[in-house]
Amino acid sequence: MPPFKDLKELFEIPRIYAEETWHSPSGRLVREIVFGINDGVISTIGFLFGMVGAVMQHQIILISGLAEVLAGTVSMFVGGYLSTKSQQEFFEHEIRREKSEIEEMPAKEREEIRRIYQAKGFQDPKELDLVVNRITADKRVWLKCMMEEELGLILESMDSPVKVGLVIGASFLVGGFIPLIPYIFLDTAAALKASLIFTAVGLFCLGAVKTTITRQPWFKSGLEALSIGAVACLAGYGIGLLLKQLAGTL
Repeated sequence: MPPFKDLKELFEIPRIYAEETWHSPSGRLVREIVFGINDGVISTIGFLFGMVGAVMQHQIILISGLAEVLAGTVSMFVGGYLSTKSQQEFFEHEIRREKSEIEEMPAKEREEIRRIYQAKGFQDPKELDLVVNRITADKRVWLKCMMEEELGLILESMDSPVKVGLVIGASFLVGGFIPLIPYIFLDTAAALKASLIFTAVGLFCLGAVKTTITRQPWFKSGLEALSIGAVACLAGYGIGLLLKQLAGTL
């Protein structure tokens, strides 16, 4: 199995993008950060609303909320780690297979490169021969080209599983504590109102801040995140009330 550092080198982003911040590899992590924080906020506020709808004992709500956030953090870390590791192992297998095909069937692989660049508009035979010869002259470049053009494998697929797990887990933890903080300092009635405000502001800010990467309208993005959170709150509260009624009939 090729070492992870070799894969990073193989799919290294050229230095020509160094001054263009929008091409920065760190921007890839925005997906994990937004996913983790958003999931943490929504799942926790939905859980708290469900608890308030089912019980009114403040201590039970707080302890249950803390347990939900901590358990969710561990679950998100493990899920992020395992999913990224599984994807990476699959791509490593594909890299080994493609490398083997280049060594054992170079003519077939050269023809694949030719068809790829024909589809990109290189129709002149001499021009096409020049492109194919340049690419296949260096097996490292050849392999990188096959990975990107044939399999759609890019540097993002090579992120460290531990790094992805930590980012998602930490993001979930941060998001989960946003609606939970008021329950630490206030009574149930006041905490519920404050939690709603914290959650609304947090979700709107999350949706607005991510537009620094996505380049979408910040107000629209903030309202979208806030709307999704509102639906989760109502769903959690409704489920809590339903369970409370069902428990009363048992």
